[in-house]
Amino acid sequence: MKKALSILILGALPAIALAAGDHAGGHGHQSHDMSGMHKAAPASMVGEPGDLSKVSRTIEIAMDDSMRYTPGKIDVKAGETIRFFVKNTGKIQHEMVIGSMDELKEHAEMMRKMPGMEHAEPNMITLKPGQRGGIVWKFDKPGAVDFACLMPGHMEAGMVGKVMIE
Repeated sequence: MKKALSILILGALPAIALAAGDHAGGHGHQSHDMSGMHKAAPASMVGEPGDLSKVSRTIEIAMDDSMRYTPGKIDVKAGETIRFFVKNTGKIQHEMVIGSMDELKEHAEMMRKMPGMEHAEPNMITLKPGQRGGIVWKFDKPGAVDFACLMPGHMEAGMVGKVMIE
């Protein structure tokens, strides 16, 4: 009886894991069709994941516990693919998420409701104190794109920045 019960429980785990989903589902860059397979999402108004082999330049960004990015304003040209080299110089976890302000506010609200959320999307990076990482992003249209730290309370404390696309 124990063996049969164990087999049933172990057999159900993949279905439970799929039903639980992950943070990547439904946040704009990946979505799932009815079969559960990933499919490409439509291009975002804020650009798209960049190709590392087509990087135009690298921009270094520091995040710190004063709830600021350095630099907080970045100028790029339409069509440029930028590699953001991001470093958390603070003593607490921070992140950089690229999006429209509406998308960022919506995502921040989700994070307040689910604080243990893991990120696995190309427009964001979460870093522990002292960690470094990168985002490669292509800015395809002129205008302004925002970025922010969506850890609860950080964006509200002023941890936001702007990319101006000429």
